[in-house]
Amino acid sequence: MSEPPPPETLTNGALVRRLFALTWRYRRGCVKVLTIQLVLLSMGIAGLSFTGLGIDYIRHKIEGTALGDNPLHLTLPDEWPPLQVLAMLAGLILVLALTRALLNYTYSVSINKLVQQQLVVDLRGQVYDKLQRLSFRFFDANTTGSIITRVTGDVQAVRMFVDQVLMQSVIMGISLTVYLVYMLSLSPGLTIACLATTPVLWYASTWFSRKIQPHYARNRTLTEKMVQTLAESIQGIAVTKGFGREREDREKFERANRACYEQQRGIFWRVSLFSPAIGFLTRVNMMVLLGYGGWLVAQGELPLGTGLVVFSGLLEQFSGQVNNIANVVNSVQQSLIGARRVFEILDAPIEVQSLPDAVRCPRLRGEVQLENVSFVFPGTTVSGEPRARTDPALDRVDLAVKAGQCVAILGPTGSGKSVLMGLIPRFHDPTSGRVLLDGIDARRLHLDDLRRNIGMVFQESFLFSNTIAANIAFGHPEATPEQIERAARIAAAHDFIMAMPKGYDTILGERGNSLSGGQRQRLALARAILMEPAILLLDDPTAAIDSETEEEIFEALDRAIAGRTTFIVAHRLSTLRRADFIIVMERGRIVQQGTHEELINQPGPYLSVANLQLVDSRQLGELKGAA
Repeated sequence: MSEPPPPETLTNGALVRRLFALTWRYRRGCVKVLTIQLVLLSMGIAGLSFTGLGIDYIRHKIEGTALGDNPLHLTLPDEWPPLQVLAMLAGLILVLALTRALLNYTYSVSINKLVQQQLVVDLRGQVYDKLQRLSFRFFDANTTGSIITRVTGDVQAVRMFVDQVLMQSVIMGISLTVYLVYMLSLSPGLTIACLATTPVLWYASTWFSRKIQPHYARNRTLTEKMVQTLAESIQGIAVTKGFGREREDREKFERANRACYEQQRGIFWRVSLFSPAIGFLTRVNMMVLLGYGGWLVAQGELPLGTGLVVFSGLLEQFSGQVNNIANVVNSVQQSLIGARRVFEILDAPIEVQSLPDAVRCPRLRGEVQLENVSFVFPGTTVSGEPRARTDPALDRVDLAVKAGQCVAILGPTGSGKSVLMGLIPRFHDPTSGRVLLDGIDARRLHLDDLRRNIGMVFQESFLFSNTIAANIAFGHPEATPEQIERAARIAAAHDFIMAMPKGYDTILGERGNSLSGGQRQRLALARAILMEPAILLLDDPTAAIDSETEEEIFEALDRAIAGRTTFIVAHRLSTLRRADFIIVMERGRIVQQGTHEELINQPGPYLSVANLQLVDSRQLGELKGAA
């Protein structure tokens, strides 16, 4: 198995193209939103024109000046009383205002439905789906805080690209074009004079965009660290309290929180300076308008209402859109940083997956064979020497297990026990060699079929915040209550379940912390048994429980392993001697193999472990005799 290359870092241009492709999936909603904005733009200009026309009409009636043409080409009836004409114009403006209010509401609903109910939900689902299919290597390389932040905050940052960057940019572009054309139609010279500062605005925005992006990237990193600190603090609260480290823990979180605050304050400070600077430049345009535009009106070259007043409104709207550049630039940087982190997950290689022509095998017999299997964690390599410069987790392991046999695995920490068991359900694929199930290479089997034929009980079994029945049926949701109860009885869990307030419908707390270690293990065993697997993997299931509970677990195990190929990691003789044969591992290799009776009579690691436990037992007997 060659190590897959890491995904390439996307450039800003590539990110923008990916974001455009993502937006294209929601083009109907985007077109609807843009159409509403175009209608709002047209109605805003119409309302401004009616206002200017009203001012010119009042001036016409008071001063007797010529009314002239208007941009709307609307002819006002001379035979109507002046108040009636003004009432008509006021009524039109009111109707436009009410319609604009209704359309603004429709726009808000539509854009929120598009980004919050569709894009965010779909993208978050895609990220979660990809996380479910990634190998353990990804989760080893990324902290819990980082993954949570990407699924929550970074997905929202991608949403920001659609509604606060793309949509706003399109609306801004159309609006600026319409305003510019309208202003040029009123007075080309005044338009050029008022917009002389626009190139400066564009340059300032581009410069600011480049400067602010690294600060947003740093802020994301600090936020991840803060979330990770919080997650570790909650998960390790018992350790914190046990060692009386509450004050130090608070100080650690405060430092992480303060770092986020300082970084965010720096960003706000820069944005807060940039926005007023842009605003000041747009105010310069209004100064030019009042000076030069007023002179044009005085010279009779520009009407007061449909000329200067309308131009003033257009310039105000134009300046408002230019002012919005600062917000768009700010949103661009946030969305690009978030998008890069989201796409890192979506582009991460899936190292373990079913082949296109995978063999379907709904039911395995349970025969397992390892042929010259080696496994190296990322960053290490296997050499032809007995020991590479960095030792592999597994080094040329050969093992044959017949269907229905029980194999116990003994070895010190880091000897490769858990790695060996992880190869059977393809948590990892071997670096070299093959793992065969019923004579078929595990990589040729369909992954769903493979894992449905394997039941697993870990040393620390994880239970979900759900009912006991749902936890037992986790791998087999269609199981009937009778099947769930049968599995619980085999795992010796039925009695304590019925003693719970609501029996099988009792909702467990987070991680099943309301149960004892032995109860959690029995529920985990019932969960594995319910799938009726051909192969059962037990990773030291009695390591953290007392002797009395261990005996109860063993009674359940004896029933569970009957007729199933079983691999059990164990260190106690009481567990090891129940196996059909035992393998002893050291530094990734099998150094001893045989039954308990065979190994107890051979010098080696097994005998050493057995002697230590037997000495402890004899000492206990001597103490009891002395008492």
